Amino acid sequence: MLTELHIVNFALVDDLRLDLSGGLSVLTGETGAGKSIVVDALNAALGERTGSEVVRTGTEKCLVEVVFDVSEHPAAASAASEYGFEPEDGLLIISREITRSGRSQGRINGRPTTASVLREITKLLVDIHGQHEHQSLLSVPVHINIFDSWCGSEVVKLREEVRNAYEELTAARNERSRIQTDERERARLLDLYKFQLDEITAAKLSPGEEEELAQERNRLANAEKLFEAAAEIATLLGSESGAVDGLSAAVAAAERIAQMDPSMSAIVETLSTALISTQDVLLEVRDYQDQIEANPSRLEQIEDRLDVIKTLKRKYGDTIEDILSYANGLVEKIDALMCSEERSNELDCKIEELTARLAGLCQKLSDLRKQAAPAFEKAVETELADLAMERTRFKVSIQPIDPGPSGADAVEFLISPNPGEPVKPLAKIASGGEISRIMLALKSVAKRAEVPTLVFDEIDTGIGGRTAQVLGEKLASLANKCQIMCVTHLPQIASRAAHHFLVEKFVEGGRSHVRVKKLEGEDRVKELARMLGAEEGSSIAAEHAREMLSLANQRNGQAR
Repeated sequence: MLTELHIVNFALVDDLRLDLSGGLSVLTGETGAGKSIVVDALNAALGERTGSEVVRTGTEKCLVEVVFDVSEHPAAASAASEYGFEPEDGLLIISREITRSGRSQGRINGRPTTASVLREITKLLVDIHGQHEHQSLLSVPVHINIFDSWCGSEVVKLREEVRNAYEELTAARNERSRIQTDERERARLLDLYKFQLDEITAAKLSPGEEEELAQERNRLANAEKLFEAAAEIATLLGSESGAVDGLSAAVAAAERIAQMDPSMSAIVETLSTALISTQDVLLEVRDYQDQIEANPSRLEQIEDRLDVIKTLKRKYGDTIEDILSYANGLVEKIDALMCSEERSNELDCKIEELTARLAGLCQKLSDLRKQAAPAFEKAVETELADLAMERTRFKVSIQPIDPGPSGADAVEFLISPNPGEPVKPLAKIASGGEISRIMLALKSVAKRAEVPTLVFDEIDTGIGGRTAQVLGEKLASLANKCQIMCVTHLPQIASRAAHHFLVEKFVEGGRSHVRVKKLEGEDRVKELARMLGAEEGSSIAAEHAREMLSLANQRNGQAR
């Protein structure tokens, strides 16, 4: 559910925050007041294409932030988690920032993401219907999902079986395709892989070997300098008047002082420790000096070995570990090629079995869909008749196609808004107002709400009177199953809302601004009276508005 919408420097909005709740919320206001700006901003947050023209004049960027409570919507929470965005306390905080240069940055719970990821996650959370591109009903692949959901659990379960069988068949076909190369290509690859494996095996590489060789090469290449430096250290420490003799004399002197002044005992201990450490260092340096030798032959061997490793790294990996891993992969590839004929025969049998199983499942699924289609069509047409589309014919086209993850049917919704005209694809001939009403009809007959939040923009285009009353009732009824936000001009719809927001445009400081405020009590009565077309201050219109609200409250209570 959408719980908060925050808009900053978007179009004519400076800073706007809406706190939203479940049920039916309406946005009303004069024509041109900016109601569509709120929907446009929400669209931007959901990842839709948005240009720099939405950035308020005089500012460098705009920001739209929305908060969704997904604690009761596991599908959306799971989708977010798959992309690496775990809900925090059941919330997803989604934001989109758009700069004057046209660049945008989306974020989920404070972490950057792309517009495409925003769209993938939010399509499970909110559906916007009206004059915008974010209309799922215009996407034909969505039709089969809507229809199957209405058909019920048997179809949903069977479709899942079809998807699993299709994925298993696809995997088997892909594997067979990989191994059924022509014999010449197979022989070429076999020779190549064996040559590469022999080359790596012959090198007898060891993890960490390159680093050890590099260190040894460094010592051999600098043997003379290392010997001279070690000799210098030994001289400074161990010669007469060197550090060891000096420290020995210092210890003896300190001991004499300590015998007379015990406060110097600590200095005696410190000097003694320094003497022992220096003597140890001297022994280590002399041992190191004895080990240093100039060995041109060994140095040449090391250089040759490092050249071999360098050549193998250039071909097979950045490190010795990578090269060894590549070799392990070669072994698997060689085994696969050697056994490809036998495996291919196994896969042929498996593919034949899976093809038959998938065909059987698809046929069963198709039969269920065809049986359910007439009832679905009738239910939708009944709803459309209540929405001033009583002459509209609605059909579910079910055409055979090659089996896929959704079965072997292409499902598309067809309509004929005008009597005597043949049904045609909904996405091609329906107007924006019709699309919204068709979606409302579909949602009204649905057994469950697929998306928790629905936004209807200009759903009331071209209707009024009794139809407007029915439309308000249907929206209120649907709001018991999901959250609805509706931009409307009709008082019949606005009066049924649980939450009423007024959008106003005003001029201040020579600039236009848009603000939104929640209406309660007499403010709501005043707005409904305006929507009824009455003169300001009309007592008759105000009384009518109160009557509408009273009646709506009674009906809303009965609906719940």
